[in-house]
Amino acid sequence: MRWSSTGVPMLLLVQMLESQAFDQGAAARFRAMMQREGVDESALADPQTQAPLQWFREVYPELDVAQATALGFDLAAEAHLTSFGPLSLPLVSAGSVGEIVDLLTYLPLISTALTPEFHSNDHGLTVGLTGHTGDPDLDCLIITYAGVALLRLLEMLAGEVPSVTLHLSWSAPASLTDPSVAVARSVDFDAPTSYLQVPPDTLNAVCRFSDPVAYRLAIADLQRTLEARTESTLLSERVRRLMGEAAGQPDRTWIADQLSMSTSTLKRRLAEESTTFRELAQSSLCGRATLRLMDQSLSVQQVAMDLGYSDLASFSHAFKRWTGRTPSEFRRGFAYRALESADSSPR
Repeated sequence: MRWSSTGVPMLLLVQMLESQAFDQGAAARFRAMMQREGVDESALADPQTQAPLQWFREVYPELDVAQATALGFDLAAEAHLTSFGPLSLPLVSAGSVGEIVDLLTYLPLISTALTPEFHSNDHGLTVGLTGHTGDPDLDCLIITYAGVALLRLLEMLAGEVPSVTLHLSWSAPASLTDPSVAVARSVDFDAPTSYLQVPPDTLNAVCRFSDPVAYRLAIADLQRTLEARTESTLLSERVRRLMGEAAGQPDRTWIADQLSMSTSTLKRRLAEESTTFRELAQSSLCGRATLRLMDQSLSVQQVAMDLGYSDLASFSHAFKRWTGRTPSEFRRGFAYRALESADSSPR
């Protein structure tokens, strides 16, 4: 099974199978697929072995957004500190909430199904979450799972941090509207995009098992592993990473040069992964624009300039094409929603 499969660590799936996260029928279908693919216990020791997320579509052929969200909550409830392969040691040894959230940078080491986008400002840290499964319902599943699992990990490692919130860009399923579901109180639905919000004071909250030396060594090892695994990673993931690291709008020639290939080879290989440079660029720009527009300290003109647009009109036209709203309309809607949420929160 290729490392570059869009999936989750096999150990994570097996931990779920041994819990009550799946009903008996679903668990049996997962085990049948593992047998079909020749997956045995030796695969669990290999951090590169992935359980393709497409298996979830096979097991749940009628999966929709509501079921995917509920399943994401159920799976996150079973997450262990040992579930995340190379990220497990730095998770346990992190000294602060900020150091835990920073580990999302290394998410590609355990799954290429999800991309984080970071934006810092005076109000803390905003982390956009974008799924890349090619299936909107599976995107909901992986975003919900990752976000809720992180909330649980923060509670395990730093105590109750209710100020950290997960915002999801779809409506809440009926099964999660009960306020007695504790973690659901830290999740906000119908958001303009899916993201985590961590206030500045919370970033400095101290973790229970802080070990600065172990954390520093683990981060160095993660960086080396990430660099070494570059060649076996999906090309689209490598392109997304370069786009996220670059300022403005890197063109395909610059990206191809960074990858030591011609633009024609870049085009052909992306086509083999059922995507195009334009699709990846538009997705990256939309995600970055959305996070920046939620930052009220930046003017729309500043956001346009940060993203490499020569004028505001071009940016506004592009953003409306992506989202159906102009940047100003999006910002007004977000501000109104934030005010409404603040008014309804318990005092």
